Amino acid sequence: MARKNPFANVMTEQTGANPVALDYTVKGASRSIISTIDELAARADKLLEGETVVDLDPATVDVSFVQDRLEDDRDAFETLKAAIREQGQTSPILVRPHPSDAGRYMVVFGHRRLRVASELGRPVRAVVKAISDRDHVIAQGQENSARSDLSFIERARFAKRLSELNYDGDNLTVMTALSIDKATLSKMLSVANMPQDILSAIGGARSPGRDRWYELKHLLENPRVLEELRRILSQTSLEGIDGDARFAFVMDALTRKKIAGYRPEPKREIWSARDRALSANIRSDGNSYTLALKSKDAKAKDAAGFGAFVAEHLDDLYAKYRKRNP
Repeated sequence: MARKNPFANVMTEQTGANPVALDYTVKGASRSIISTIDELAARADKLLEGETVVDLDPATVDVSFVQDRLEDDRDAFETLKAAIREQGQTSPILVRPHPSDAGRYMVVFGHRRLRVASELGRPVRAVVKAISDRDHVIAQGQENSARSDLSFIERARFAKRLSELNYDGDNLTVMTALSIDKATLSKMLSVANMPQDILSAIGGARSPGRDRWYELKHLLENPRVLEELRRILSQTSLEGIDGDARFAFVMDALTRKKIAGYRPEPKREIWSARDRALSANIRSDGNSYTLALKSKDAKAKDAAGFGAFVAEHLDDLYAKYRKRNP
């Protein structure tokens, strides 16, 4: 009989086991990062298999020492609450003995189930395991990766917090916790290092992906724009609207030039052919894209020849672009 993937149901917190990798090891250069839902699910089974489930008073359980979720999806929480009210808590949470407060516990994963139990006035079903801080964040991070319902910015800020804890010099713990590679981590940290007051004002926007956050990061690299945006935010109440709406407000203020006199700084790049015979200066300001070709040898005609070749194939190139970006 095929093994059921516990993460196939969007109600992972209620119906599926949660992933951890407490026995993750590194041997020489083979530092593999867990990258699939099935692998994470298998580790979840291993973690909880054969463990004793106990009932705990929610008042004795504290949240994790590392925050991952910036704002909660109230509808999803109410759906989970209704399911537990009707069916009971079918999947236990994972807790550890509190590292500094005897007689109390700390959640590793299952924060929403803990909240539900507290609101319903019920004990919370839990597995208690004594684990280190490092194993704690790995388990919490991989549970986030498997359930896939945290926004990009929430994952990025979680990565930044883990990186600041500095469990190892090469951020291996962070990559293991989030099941990502070094390049992806670098991109996450570049966004998470944006001005913290702006990030806090926006919160846990769920819809914007990496590219939209990169666009905002690029806009805010202009000090005058950042200063003016802060002035606008100080005069505007964003209470009562979700993170998506707050992100949209900020981007609208920038891209529609609600900031007086603002014009985005053009983005500039330089491209060189592998044989170094040709280079290109690239300039983009969002509305236009200019590519200026230059031959290395002033007597050569590579720039003119390649430019004519590109122009000749513009129809085909545009068709390929539209196929990729319908």
